[in-house]
Amino acid sequence: MPARRVTKHGERVLKTPCPLVDFPALKSELPALLKDMWATMASARGVGLAAPQIGLSLRLAVIDVKPEGKSQRLVLINPVLLSSEGEQKKEEGCLSLPGVYAKLSRAARVRVRALDEHGEPWEMSGTGLLARAFQHEIDHLDGKLYIDRLPFEDRLKVLDVVKGVKPTWD
Repeated sequence: MPARRVTKHGERVLKTPCPLVDFPALKSELPALLKDMWATMASARGVGLAAPQIGLSLRLAVIDVKPEGKSQRLVLINPVLLSSEGEQKKEEGCLSLPGVYAKLSRAARVRVRALDEHGEPWEMSGTGLLARAFQHEIDHLDGKLYIDRLPFEDRLKVLDVVKGVKPTWD
């Protein structure tokens, strides 16, 4: 399947919270959609991609952080952040804000519950990059970009870097 266009900062779908996925209704379309999402993420060299980033208001994301060089593809349908602890401050970017990076504090360890591509529930804890990816992609599903979590002054600096895009403030 072909890679899809990645939505960019300023597009409404990125600022709109996604409704829960009705798995039975999406089941027949899901394999093709996931192939498109994996292809899009790979072509953009990302570690995660949420459905709003390809223009779809679905509570669906994919993640592959490749811990220790091994692929660990995760499908998150209707994910919920169950718990978080600690803090890590690292540089973060987003496929919807290409070339724009900023240091952001996030929880160091999180636990997430979601459905997989077969509609089966799963839970997983993550630390480091996986914890950041879980939080980043769930933020997308809640209508938030990572820059929305930055202190105001830092957000203004980041938006100065984004050329030709009018910021949308909530």
